[in-house]
Amino acid sequence: MRRMISAALGLWLGLAGMGLAQSGTGNPVVIELYTSQGCSSCPPADKMLTGLAAREDVIALALHVDYWDYIGWKDSFADPAYSKRQRAYARFAGARTVYTPQMIVGGMDHLVGVRPAEVDALIRRFAARPAPVVLSLGRSGATIRVSARAGVPLPRGAVVQIVRYKPIETVTIQGGENAGKTIDYANIVTEWRQAGDWDGRSDLTLDLKAPGGDPVVIIIQEPGPGPILAAAVLR
Repeated sequence: MRRMISAALGLWLGLAGMGLAQSGTGNPVVIELYTSQGCSSCPPADKMLTGLAAREDVIALALHVDYWDYIGWKDSFADPAYSKRQRAYARFAGARTVYTPQMIVGGMDHLVGVRPAEVDALIRRFAARPAPVVLSLGRSGATIRVSARAGVPLPRGAVVQIVRYKPIETVTIQGGENAGKTIDYANIVTEWRQAGDWDGRSDLTLDLKAPGGDPVVIIIQEPGPGPILAAAVLR
């Protein structure tokens, strides 16, 4: 069930004496790669994402879609929810078609294929912008403390999302267009869920459960899905 998050709720959920650590550096740029093990055009993009995953100024996330599964190989990482998210981006942008591989930078710019120069230029452009939301994360055991403040009130509010991913997996593909290839995949999203809605006016303090050792990403984004306002990662 979707919830309106307020400062009062954050205080109610707060953990007394919780030790907080600042997350990451600055306001990294989120890059979502929509890919599939069954897509012959995708391995170069998967390799490019591996390079992006090593950058401190980027949060690179691989979302494996399921709409290629019919051609002879079922993607072992695919989730229909990621196909749905990609289509939601297309609708919000007024596009009628989705593609693989496709990168979405900062929740705004859509790039089809492998276009490293354009991606690098977009990273620099997004990094140079003043952050509309200041976001910090801390961890205490299996609990993540999320703190955020908007520089100015957000007219459309925002959606708070929690993402988990596996940093690296190697897959030997035995069917479909990539049959016989062994491919290294980076930052494979295993969970992407909405933690709630934020009004974007009051300061946000929120505690979320995130058990296990996989990295945790918090993304604050305009509804739509629209532009990503802030993101941080705890590895």
